[in-house]
Amino acid sequence: MGAGKSSLVLRFVKGQFFDYQESTIGAAFLTKTMPEQHVKFEIWDTAGQERYHSLAPMYYRGAAAAVIVYDITNQDSFTKAKNWVKELQRQGNPNMLMALAGNKADLADSRAVTKEEASAYAEENGLAFCETSAKTNVNVLEVFTDLATRLPRPSAPQPQSTSGITLTEQPPASARKSGCCS
Repeated sequence: MGAGKSSLVLRFVKGQFFDYQESTIGAAFLTKTMPEQHVKFEIWDTAGQERYHSLAPMYYRGAAAAVIVYDITNQDSFTKAKNWVKELQRQGNPNMLMALAGNKADLADSRAVTKEEASAYAEENGLAFCETSAKTNVNVLEVFTDLATRLPRPSAPQPQSTSGITLTEQPPASARKSGCCS
């Protein structure tokens, strides 16, 4: 909560920043297409409050990528980000790409989490890492561009599944019976 998740997404999607951002209730959905990378991001910006935590799996289930955001001025925020990483590693898509974003880089003078500590944690856990500032637009595009370029590309369109039952409009004449339930 208060790490700047919504501000980061709003900066990425709409190029906007507001000094005061209302807390997200449940989740917000935003999209952005990056034609250069042939990627359309469908972003679920989840609420940071603990009371909404149980809703999170329905948003990240099946996700191809996740950005875990913490506030560099708040050690507790970094601890909670680590818990999110563990949860996503345990319950998320096993092929999910993850990026750790240390937000509020514009407040580096009030830093509580060193860049080295966060970078080492990211490396140990196979995460991309970047410090960002939604306020000054530092590295916001870079986080998403990095994910977009690392997303797997399908080699060819996959054929539709043929398992199951095929329905036809009418059975052949030889199979038709008169009356009901005969």
